[in-house]
Amino acid sequence: MADRSRWRPQSIRARVAVGSVAAAAVILLVFGVLTAVLARAAIHREQVERAAEAAREVVVQVQRQRIEGEIRPRPGVLRLQVVDAGGRVLAASRVMQGARPLTDVHPTPTQTQVVTTECRASDASTCLTVVGYLVDDSEYGAVSVYAAVPQSWLLAFPFVESLVLALGLALLAPIGAIAWWSVGRTLRPVEDIRADLERITASDLGRRVAVPDTEDEIARLARTVNDTLHRLALAMDRQRGFVSDASHELRNPIAGLRTRLEVELADPGGDVREALRGALADTERLERIVSDLLELARLDADVATAREPVDLGDLAEAEVRRRATRSTPPRVDSEVEPGLFVYGNRLRLVRLLTNLLGNAERHARERVLVTVGREEREVVLRVHDDGNGVPEQDRERVFDRFARLAESRRRDPGGTGLGLAISREIAQAKGGTLDVGDSESLGGAVFTLRLPLYVEGRAAGAGGKGGRGGGGA
Repeated sequence: MADRSRWRPQSIRARVAVGSVAAAAVILLVFGVLTAVLARAAIHREQVERAAEAAREVVVQVQRQRIEGEIRPRPGVLRLQVVDAGGRVLAASRVMQGARPLTDVHPTPTQTQVVTTECRASDASTCLTVVGYLVDDSEYGAVSVYAAVPQSWLLAFPFVESLVLALGLALLAPIGAIAWWSVGRTLRPVEDIRADLERITASDLGRRVAVPDTEDEIARLARTVNDTLHRLALAMDRQRGFVSDASHELRNPIAGLRTRLEVELADPGGDVREALRGALADTERLERIVSDLLELARLDADVATAREPVDLGDLAEAEVRRRATRSTPPRVDSEVEPGLFVYGNRLRLVRLLTNLLGNAERHARERVLVTVGREEREVVLRVHDDGNGVPEQDRERVFDRFARLAESRRRDPGGTGLGLAISREIAQAKGGTLDVGDSESLGGAVFTLRLPLYVEGRAAGAGGKGGRGGGGA
C-alpha cells in the first residue's frame, strides 16, 4: 500500500493529467487497432478485386478458345496462369513463362473461387495475393485460372500499426500538456483561496478570500469559505466578549471575598461571623455564575439530553403551587389549558420556567400571572408581571449574556445576568422562541415562550438549536 501511494501523483493537477493521458492512450489504442484492421482489410480487398477482375477476363478467353502463346496481362496484374487438374501450366503471361504454378490451392466445384497468399521461400518479403477460378467447360477441359498481384508493402510490413502507434504517441504529449495547462488554470483560484486562508489568523478574521468572476463550483466554494469566516469571526467576537464579561463578573465577587478575608486578617478582633456571612454570600454568587456558565457551555455544545413529552401546563402549575406557600408579595397565579405537551428535557424546561418566574418576581409589585395555551401548532407560555416593564430599545439586549439593566442591578445586586440568556438558549434548542413585550393583562412586562406542540407519536417541530443566545435581566 505504501509503495502504491509513493508512486501515485500527489497533486490533483498531476493526477488529472496522468489520468487524461491514460484515458487517451486507451482510446487511441482501441482506435488504432480498429484503424489498422480496417486499413489492412481495405487494402487486401482492393488487391483481391484487381486480381479477380484480371482472372475473370482470362476465364472468358479460356471458355471461348484455346490461348495460343502467352496470356496478355492487364495493367497492374502481370502474373496470370491456366493450370490443369494435374498441376501442369497450360498457358501463362510473359513473366510467368516456365514458372511453377502460383499456388497449390485449387478451386473445386463447390468452391469455384479461391483467394490465398503465397510467399516464396527465397524471398519472404515478396508475397503474392492469388485469386483462382475453376473453369470446367474450356477448350482444355476442367482447368484453374489464376491471377496474382504483389502484396502491398503496407501489408507486408507492420507499417499501418507503426503509423498508428507513432501518431498515437505524438498525440499523447499534447493531450497531457493541454490537460496539465487546463487543470492548472482551473485550479488556480483554488490555490489562491488556499493561500488567502493560510494568511488568515485568529487575530485577523476580518480578511476574506478572493471570489472568482465565475458562477462555477469554485466561486461557490469561495463564497462558502467567506460565509464560514464571517460566522467564525462573529463567534470569536462573541467568545471574546463572553470571556471578558465572565472575567469581569467573576472578578467582583472574588475581589469582595479577598477584601473581606484581608480585613479579617488585619483586624482579628472584628466580627468574624459577619465577615463569614459576607464571604459566604460572595461564594454563593461565584457558584451561581459558574453554574450558569457551565449550563451555557452545555447549550452551546449542543450536548445531548434525555427528551420526553412534557405537559407544560402541569409544569407551570407545579412551579406556581411551590411559590403559593410564601406570604410575601408578589402573588403568583396561573391560567392553564390542560393537556398541552411539548417534547424536551424536563429539567431544562423547569430551569427555563423558574428563570422566567424568578425574573418576574424580582420586577413585579404585587402580582405575577402565568398562562399556558395553544396557538395553532404551538404551545404558548406567557409570564406577566405588574412591574415597570422593559423599555422597547432594551428588549433584545436583556437576552444578551451578562446584560443587566439599571433596575435589575438595583433589585438584584447579586444576580449573574445569565438567567434570560440561558432561557432563550433552551427555548431555541427546543425549536422555539422567547421574547419580551408589554403585558396587556397586568401592565408590566410579558415574556412569551413558544414551543412546538407535541403530537402523539412525534414531536411537532422539535428542531435543533437556533443561532442566537441571550442574557438575563
